[in-house]
Amino acid sequence: MTREPTPISPEPWRPDQARQQRADHTLDDLLTLPDGAPRVELVDGVVQVPPLPTLGHQDLSSLLYLWLRSHAPIGLRAAQAIGIAFSRNTVRRPDVLLCQASVPSNRYLLRPEDVMLAVEIVSPGTRRIDRFAKPGEYAAAGIPYYWRIEQDPVHVYAYRIGDRVGPGGERQYELVADGADVIELAEPFDIKLPIAEITP
Repeated sequence: MTREPTPISPEPWRPDQARQQRADHTLDDLLTLPDGAPRVELVDGVVQVPPLPTLGHQDLSSLLYLWLRSHAPIGLRAAQAIGIAFSRNTVRRPDVLLCQASVPSNRYLLRPEDVMLAVEIVSPGTRRIDRFAKPGEYAAAGIPYYWRIEQDPVHVYAYRIGDRVGPGGERQYELVADGADVIELAEPFDIKLPIAEITP
């Protein structure tokens, strides 16, 4: 009895290297990715593949999404891993976000003005991006609130756009609350979040 040949699995999707070097990928490329392509971001025309999230990261993300979904007022909706298009060649995907409930459900990408809160959960492979690059981009785009969540132990840092401006004249976030036990905020809605409720 002969064994059936093992089917050859297709090569995993990778961005076109020539276009990566030219930095000329656009939103259209993201909207036409093949099935099985990884979740990607687009930064100044360069496709970036974030490190794979850990189980703990995904648990935390899901718990926060569920908490926001059950506590956010009418008019706001929680979402996970939905892209925000800052321009034709830059798209970021926060781990969790709050957007206007009026945004149609068939949208793949949101505009910055649709987004009230962006949340990033910091992992070893994303520390610099989540602590420095993304908050700068979110603030420059006018997203009013940003949360950064550190793991091991879970600690939430809540920011809002303040009056400070950066060297290029862009607005910056200011820290309004942080905690490892509870976060209490009046914006973007009345929040009292026990950290234990989002800790895996």
